[in-house]
This record gives sequence, structure tokens and C-alpha cells, in this order.
Amino acid sequence: MFPRSGTLSLARWYNKVAESEFKSFNTIAATVYEHYEEILNFFINRATNASAESFNAKIKAFRATLRGVVDINFFCSD
Repeated sequence: MFPRSGTLSLARWYNKVAESEFKSFNTIAATVYEHYEEILNFFINRATNASAESFNAKIKAFRATLRGVVDINFFCSD
């Protein structure tokens, strides 16, 4: 599981934000609260989803180049 010190530090930060008068931090705190497992996992494994994001960007770029192409079957390998 997650290191206790990291979990406690994150919980303390979240509580400080909740007690503060800065309303703009509420959105950030809600996002952190929603994704705290992924955030803590990064500090354990130093793993990110950067490779998946990169692959997704390549797919989007490829799709963008096909805009306006009339003969889509040319690109399909049957």
C-alpha cells in the first residue's frame, strides 16, 4: 500500500486547503482528493502514464491528417 508518511502529508495539505480562505484552491483540492492514489503511486513506483498519453497524441495527429481524405479505403489494410 502507500507509505503512511505520504498519505498523512497529503491529508494534512488537503485539510489546510479546506480550512484556508482561498476558494480557488477548492477545485485543485477536489482534483487531488479524487486522484490521490495515482499521485501517491507516482512517488512509490515513479511510474506515469506518459507512454499512453504519447500514443494517444500520435493517434489524434494521424486522425487529424486524414481530415478531407476522400478515399479512406486507401489507408485500410484488408
